[in-house]
Amino acid sequence: MSELASTGIEATRRRLTEKQADTVDRLTVAAVDVLSREGYSGTTIRLVAAAAGVGTATAYTYFSSKEHLISEVFWRRLVANPPVQIEDADPATRVAAVLRQVSMLVADEPALAGAVSNALLGDDPDVKHLRVRIGMEIRHRLTEALGSKDPERLAMLELLYSGAMLQGGMGLLSYAEVADLLEACVRRVLADPSATG
Repeated sequence: MSELASTGIEATRRRLTEKQADTVDRLTVAAVDVLSREGYSGTTIRLVAAAAGVGTATAYTYFSSKEHLISEVFWRRLVANPPVQIEDADPATRVAAVLRQVSMLVADEPALAGAVSNALLGDDPDVKHLRVRIGMEIRHRLTEALGSKDPERLAMLELLYSGAMLQGGMGLLSYAEVADLLEACVRRVLADPSATG
């Protein structure tokens, strides 16, 4: 059984048997390989399926579009990386560490990073579902790091993160620059009591 299947990560469309989970794992691995060779515009479900050794129809059983498949790759990367735990640190340090970890998930893979930005902006219902799951996971991590459920500050932090990631996805900033800028912004937002009103 694959590592992802054994940790309970499954495709977002349905529950999977061990064999189905293996197929989905192969498709997600192949998607990264195809993206690195073909770029986002050249990547198709057909090419990914061929690289994974499965039929195109089988791939479409699990993924409604290439955007869905690429979003799934990011979702899996996110949940496969346990939240950063920094004991005895102030909230700004903990939040900055969370955002650095999440923003660097695809930093070393420029083709995947750009593809994730494009994919997550898609209107495919399966992508929308994953956007919600990804957002909820990031919100949970931010809430834990913040140490409170401060809706206004959480909204600010989420806006900072999504805006910074869009800048990275468009190639306006490197992901290292995104992580550094996020840390500086987090320290300002969490240090300034007037930032929430």
